[in-house]
Amino acid sequence: MKSKFLDFSNFKGDLTGGLVAGVVALPLALAFGVQSGMGATAGLYGAIMVGVFAALFGGTPSQASGPTGPMTVVSASLVLGATQLTGSLESAMGIILLSFLLGGALQIFFGLINIAGYVKYFPYSVVSGFMSGVGLIIIILQLFPFVGLSSAKTTFGVIKDLPRLFSDFNAHALILGVITVITYFVFPYITKVIPSALMALVVATVANYFLGWDVPVIGEIPSGLPSLQIGTMFSKIPSDAAILIFEYAVVLAVLGSIDSLLTSVIADNMTKTRHNSNRELLGQGIGNMMAAIFGGIPGAGATKGTVVNINAGGKTKLSGTIHGLFLLAVLLGLGTITAYIPLSVLAGLLIPIGFNIIDTKGLKHLIRIPRADAVVLVLVLLITTFGSLIQAVGLGIALACILFMKNASDIGEKGISMGTIEDLKDEKPWQDELPLYNQFKDKVLIKHLKGPLFFGFTTYLKNQVANMNDDNIQVLIIRMDEVPLIDQSGLYALEDIIFDLEKRGIKVFFVNLQKQPLDILRSIYIIPNLVKETQVFKTIEEAFDYLKTYLKA
Repeated sequence: MKSKFLDFSNFKGDLTGGLVAGVVALPLALAFGVQSGMGATAGLYGAIMVGVFAALFGGTPSQASGPTGPMTVVSASLVLGATQLTGSLESAMGIILLSFLLGGALQIFFGLINIAGYVKYFPYSVVSGFMSGVGLIIIILQLFPFVGLSSAKTTFGVIKDLPRLFSDFNAHALILGVITVITYFVFPYITKVIPSALMALVVATVANYFLGWDVPVIGEIPSGLPSLQIGTMFSKIPSDAAILIFEYAVVLAVLGSIDSLLTSVIADNMTKTRHNSNRELLGQGIGNMMAAIFGGIPGAGATKGTVVNINAGGKTKLSGTIHGLFLLAVLLGLGTITAYIPLSVLAGLLIPIGFNIIDTKGLKHLIRIPRADAVVLVLVLLITTFGSLIQAVGLGIALACILFMKNASDIGEKGISMGTIEDLKDEKPWQDELPLYNQFKDKVLIKHLKGPLFFGFTTYLKNQVANMNDDNIQVLIIRMDEVPLIDQSGLYALEDIIFDLEKRGIKVFFVNLQKQPLDILRSIYIIPNLVKETQVFKTIEEAFDYLKTYLKA
């Protein structure tokens, strides 16, 4: 049964998926709320509003949305800046919520003017550096709460105050934090039925309740429905706050869009469907505006929640809606219980999340990527971590465009070569491809890629494949022998190419994928969901042996 917004044909799966995603989101919403500086309540309000409205109006049916690490770090930076400007959090709430509201409105604008397809092609160096910086910020700012102490609001402040970390720490809070981290990592080896984050939260909180230790806790969370904050939003806004509001709104809108669309791609590859990018931004924008109206922090598509939703059977937007409504039920019924959660326990949840956000694979390959790209990544990482988030994004984009676009484009376009096996007059075949010539003629197309697949030539790459107009082609072999690295934009381009070819009945084979490309293709489930493991070969000879059976069949 279908209604205008919801499809009930998969009700059982959507109910299970939504409840599981909600359970996963609960401890993270509380933790992100505290991290933002607005309190656990704001995290829960944001998770409810973004979860429900992004699901109802978004373009990725199986996506679960809510507060995420990157969005929370930007929100925390905004809270700090607004508080410094006005003198107190209460006085700053108008600036903060208006920034959230405008950020959501900008996302809606992005969707309406059809630029969602371009937002996700941000240069990898900027995205990697920013995300890694965000991960470091989360880790650094949670060091003091992890041991039961109040923390400075900036990374520099924390570093200057490090001696106090070792002299004044609360041993009981530290023990609870360690219990949380250990449970978070060990519990999945016991069972995956219950999310490890929730189990870690429950185990450490219950232990503290019965032991009666004196450690900092969340405190009382208001029960009942959240109240409208429209009056707060448009009152007492200093005239000199306009630039601050606009700058953070832009960063939240762009970052939230990138974060959400990356999660949408993961959902696509797990469900073998295609999301609507522009509609997804509309939904995310509406969700973030509703979060602001009710005093919550903004969010985006949450990768972990989306993955568990799909794995538990969620397929339609009903699952994401149920995920948000579950959190609302928690707010109405369990608000008094959450007051006993120690802050060191939330820190114990956030620190592993910080490490997960850091792009370790990107950092490992710094010496292999073009020098200009490595410089951009490191600069953005350092400025994000120890400077201004606004400056980090602005400088990163400028440097990436100036130093990198032309170089990456030149490398890519010179390295792209393509032709049917029957007609190799304009392109010299590689020696190991000759045996295939007489056997299969025009049934197979071989594409050689040379150099890194980077931002700057992905459109050219997609246009090359789009020009394939031979109806006899059944297989495209992409040779990756000389591709050391794929960035986020190259990844999206490959995904679009594979989807389009699948619609035309053309299978894609990969040959000789190097470690980084193989890892990143698996990280968003292109392998094995779009390209099966049996279609990935170490050598061209293995591909040819498989082709003999495949084409005859």
